Amino acid sequence: MLAVVYLGGSAGCGQSGRDSQFTKKETATKSLASNGDLMVRTDYSDKNNWLSLPLYQDKQVDIFYVYPTAWGMPEGSTSVVSTIDNEKMRRTAAGNFETQATAFQPVGNIFAPFYRQLDAGFILSKSPLVERAYIGVTPYADIEDSFDYYIKHYNHGRPFILAGHSQGSMVLKELLMVYMKEHPDVQERMVAAYLLGFSVTGEDMQRNHHLKYAEGPDDTGVIISFNTEAPDLTVENKTVLKGALTINPITWTRSETPAGAYLSKGSRIRDGEDYTDIFQFADATVNQERGTVMCSTVRPQDFKSGSSDLFPLGVYHAYDYQFYYYDIRENARNRVEHYFQNAEADK
Repeated sequence: MLAVVYLGGSAGCGQSGRDSQFTKKETATKSLASNGDLMVRTDYSDKNNWLSLPLYQDKQVDIFYVYPTAWGMPEGSTSVVSTIDNEKMRRTAAGNFETQATAFQPVGNIFAPFYRQLDAGFILSKSPLVERAYIGVTPYADIEDSFDYYIKHYNHGRPFILAGHSQGSMVLKELLMVYMKEHPDVQERMVAAYLLGFSVTGEDMQRNHHLKYAEGPDDTGVIISFNTEAPDLTVENKTVLKGALTINPITWTRSETPAGAYLSKGSRIRDGEDYTDIFQFADATVNQERGTVMCSTVRPQDFKSGSSDLFPLGVYHAYDYQFYYYDIRENARNRVEHYFQNAEADK
């Protein structure tokens, strides 16, 4: 069954606030159902519906990766949701996997489902409350179904890391709020959740007491999130919500103390089909007021994230993983090590 998601936001805790939230949920459900997207559930016993199913599960930890938006509405289309077999989405998702998920390759066995996505222009044009209502329908149904199938058939009791970006992080945030609350035994095995390219807010933490945000490089069972920008950016970043929490992807602390590029483990920059490893490239400074991470060592005009309507110059959305690729890898390895140390100490 598709979970009814409690929608956070600025509405109060009274009955009228809840009614408003669920009305938006019902409206989104009816809108998507009119396109037939809710009539058939995606079959995750079909291996063709997985972007990555490791043949050999030889590592002690799994990675469950959810890729960012890899599809856009074709001209003339009336549906804001992709089909599960859309060739362009699958091809672009494979590229996202190489850019992002491979950061975790030495750390764990990577599982990644295909899922039906919303058009980025459509979803980012909505208010946070309506945005979440749409995410909570078709994309969430697929990710909940695929994750539940993974837990029951592929995980075999191993600890796991959640990793996503952009729309993938939006959906994983719902999974943390809904599925993990209903399955605390599963949550106990979560090493960390890397929800990059979208916001986790203080209000999210207040409303979901079973979740906690990272405070340092070693804690486990925590959420990690950040959005990368140029310094002194004043334009709206559509992936940053009011009250966004953030962490420095070099020092893995939440203080505003700058981390120079010389401290970074290294970047992996994609240029077409080629990848280049660059060391001492990206610095990082937390901007607590905006809830973002500032990178001052690159030129905005050299690192555009697609449509300027969605991501203005200086919003490094497409590079959240690329700038800090090897920092993310090392931090994931470190958190796994501490997870097993803590598990041993608890025996």
